Amino acid sequence: MAVSGRKRLLQLVTRFGVLLLTRCPFWFCFSQLMLYAERAEAKRKPDIAVPYLYVDLAVAVVCASFMSFGVKRRWFALGSSLQLAISTYAGHMGGHVYYGDWLKVRMYSRIIAVIGGFLVLASGAGEIYRQKPRSRSLQSTGQVFLGIYLICVAYTLQHSKEDRLAYLDFIPGGEPALQILFVLYGVLALSFLSGYYIRSTSQVLAVLLPFSLLLIDGNLGYWHSSRKVEFWNQMRLIGQNVGIFGAVVILATDG
Repeated sequence: MAVSGRKRLLQLVTRFGVLLLTRCPFWFCFSQLMLYAERAEAKRKPDIAVPYLYVDLAVAVVCASFMSFGVKRRWFALGSSLQLAISTYAGHMGGHVYYGDWLKVRMYSRIIAVIGGFLVLASGAGEIYRQKPRSRSLQSTGQVFLGIYLICVAYTLQHSKEDRLAYLDFIPGGEPALQILFVLYGVLALSFLSGYYIRSTSQVLAVLLPFSLLLIDGNLGYWHSSRKVEFWNQMRLIGQNVGIFGAVVILATDG
């Protein structure tokens, strides 16, 4: 009875992770539209040219809808990863908006992690009643992408003044605690990159991410007022962190 109860709890947590990951593209689209509307008032261009922007948003919504309903989830998760990769590349090559180097690391590393999360979902992880064997190659690739994200987080803790100050405002212990966090993220990154102890590593990361989400990303006054990050760009970053959390929860329970 106890084993059955534990299994049901794990399934419930897994479903929660899948729900977060499959719904986050809707938030990406909404925050992106709000961001570009905000820029339009200031006579600034969006990252992607307008005709292609609508196509990109339509593809994202279609893939997210099918993933949410569980229809060909693996295929549409793979489609979401490709859509996100292509739109990010197009936005970067467009060069319409300048981002500081530290902000580029925050933005692109999270996009890489979300793509990794979609690849994990496309592998078959998170399926309660799995009818086909999961693709270990896709899952491993997704884990590598998550590892790259963690390397970038560790990098920012050492070399980004903006990120260091954001953490030091909330972490008790000051610089020594920040260095411990740097080592911890580095160890977690090595685990994802090597493919060892994925479930245990994901469980640790699933505990860390909510604190990062609430205390660091949720500090809108710091990022928007002090660091001049556009409000809806920061909201999009928060949504991406929620998607990453969903992917980590999937790996923590079904890795």
